[in-house]
Amino acid sequence: MAKYEKIADDLRTRIRAGEWAPGAKLPSETPELTAHYKTSLPTIRQALSVLAAEGVVDKVHGRGNFVRKPRTVVVRTNERHQWEKDRARQSEQTRLQTGATEHDTGLTVSDLVFRAEFRETEAGEDLATLFGVPVGTALLERTYRTRYQEEDEPFNIARSYLVHDVAKGNADLLDPSQEPWPGGTQNQLFTIGIELDRIVERITARPPTAEEAEELGLKPGVSVFVLRKISYDTSGQVVEVSDVTLPGDRTEMVFTTPLNRW
Repeated sequence: MAKYEKIADDLRTRIRAGEWAPGAKLPSETPELTAHYKTSLPTIRQALSVLAAEGVVDKVHGRGNFVRKPRTVVVRTNERHQWEKDRARQSEQTRLQTGATEHDTGLTVSDLVFRAEFRETEAGEDLATLFGVPVGTALLERTYRTRYQEEDEPFNIARSYLVHDVAKGNADLLDPSQEPWPGGTQNQLFTIGIELDRIVERITARPPTAEEAEELGLKPGVSVFVLRKISYDTSGQVVEVSDVTLPGDRTEMVFTTPLNRW
């Protein structure tokens, strides 16, 4: 193991042990850390770069290195969809009390800052095939970003697609000022007579684009999960498609699969 890696290991261990609290400033690179580890400034900087890439420390130009405050972790389980369906027909008062983001983070409605952007777009070959409509069919594209009010970056970037002629069955579904919608997409679909039968999710991982890295506040080396969620109604028709980009450093996927007994 190289010397800078040993130093990074030691600093990481000390941080995790609570020697420096989240947000605390680490000892200066010179003379404190170079003297403590009896090494050169470039070696110290290599060690700190490792920790910065891991998201353990933040380097603030002109101020020094700080222990990174842990950001809210999103725990996304496949059980969330039944939870949403169970709520879809409940009263608005009940639905207003909590939503999927609160369910996944443990936060409350008042903790969150929500932003929705709507636009009409045309179905390319990919989405047209899924929806079973001609290429060029009008779709409603809805982009959602939700963040914890004490953090700057959203938990994810979610783009949801509905066939426009289907969505306009309830004019409120075309209006972004109605968001956040109590009960989420499953309640929205319920208002136009659609019940979901199943949801298929496909998950891949890749490096983020420059825009995604900036918007999600990702350090170099951190990947994103890309989740495509396809919702089918009880007749087997695709009624909603979502593409969700999730930061790999604060998203946990949990899948519970009940097994039939012998």
